[in-house]
Amino acid sequence: MHPLAPGLTPRSVIEKFAAVQMLDVHIPTTDGRELVLTRYTQPEPELTLLLQKLALDLPAQPPPKITASPVLSHRPVVQT
Repeated sequence: MHPLAPGLTPRSVIEKFAAVQMLDVHIPTTDGRELVLTRYTQPEPELTLLLQKLALDLPAQPPPKITASPVLSHRPVVQT
């Protein structure tokens, strides 16, 4: 790793990757179902540079999922 990212320790590289988070976005539909978008956050510019130096690519965002039947959710729905 030293030739590709001089000055970075393995621990600091792992810490940079830890900044990328995965989250689920739940969107209720008008017919009572729920659209679930699993997404990861976009990397900071220095992590993007590190990914390029290491010749790595983040995977594509996963496709959305939608429930087949109404969801009984305890989450409040915001009316706009």
